[in-house]
Amino acid sequence: MRRRTTLIAAAVAAATLGLSACGDGSLEATGDLDGSKLTIYSAQHKNLTQAWGEEFQKETGIDVQIRYGNDSSMGAQIVEEGAGSPADVFLTENSPAMTTVEQAGLLAPVDPATLAQVGDAYVPSSKDWVGIAARATVLVYNPSKIKEADLPASLMDLADPKYAGQWGAAAGGADFQAIVSAVLAQEGEQKTEAWLRALKSNAKIYQNNIATMKAVNAGQSAMGIIYHYYWYRDQALQKSSSGNTKLHYFKNQDPGAFVSLSGGGVLKSSKHAADAQKFLAFVTGPQGQKLLRTTDVKEYAVGKGAASDPALPPLDSLEAPRIDPFTLNGPKVIDLMTKAGLL
Repeated sequence: MRRRTTLIAAAVAAATLGLSACGDGSLEATGDLDGSKLTIYSAQHKNLTQAWGEEFQKETGIDVQIRYGNDSSMGAQIVEEGAGSPADVFLTENSPAMTTVEQAGLLAPVDPATLAQVGDAYVPSSKDWVGIAARATVLVYNPSKIKEADLPASLMDLADPKYAGQWGAAAGGADFQAIVSAVLAQEGEQKTEAWLRALKSNAKIYQNNIATMKAVNAGQSAMGIIYHYYWYRDQALQKSSSGNTKLHYFKNQDPGAFVSLSGGGVLKSSKHAADAQKFLAFVTGPQGQKLLRTTDVKEYAVGKGAASDPALPPLDSLEAPRIDPFTLNGPKVIDLMTKAGLL
């Protein structure tokens, strides 16, 4: 129990960073879990999960409780708990943690009607979980430090010595590790290893995406790899962390155009399996997807016919590589990054 509590406490800060609480009463379970309630293990943003939980509870009358963590630690926790996990639903920010749980044989198939509510690109080949939101990889840059014409044509070009000392990333975070998993899937192990070695020797390592963006904004780095929504959230506020920056989209099916899926899955061991499936149906349906537009998360909606925040460029304009999220190898990425001295 002590180890589990430590993992969750350490991860909550990362999961909620930069976000405000949503709603009148928190659904967060900070103590012992109530076995009569639908239990959600969430690595997604706290205010988004809270909004989903509140609306679902109001719509269905099903009581919800939420335990928060980050992608990797919460996925590992579920695997450790195995068939005895109290979780009914698992929500992630990125897909590799969901795949880890799936490969341990702990997920139940998602109802076909729920899968049909989202675009085909957001359903893994296994159909044991479903995309619930998406975020795009971008290069944030400071025009006073690097001209647009001098930006790398590809994410892989950042390994070129001419960019040494000019870029940074949050290498220790689950977001960046998901991006590396896309590099591995598209470019192979040898090129990924070389790219990671260049990251170790040429780039500045920051604590998280917000710190990366702030460093670029302050001119400490010319460029940084982040997910799009950090920039758009700050732009919608005071622009205090992004006012001196612009975004560059690699497009052209480049690894740097990777769109990461947030996933939702039902635990095979769930004692409230029918309610858990209802929750996924709600999240991927019109009401759940609308919350991606009306909260401040700035993530992309993935439901068929669902509109994303109008400030964002259309998802289909990003020319993302078509990578089956089921193939993203989180454990291999961690191994490669550890060997490169990044973890």
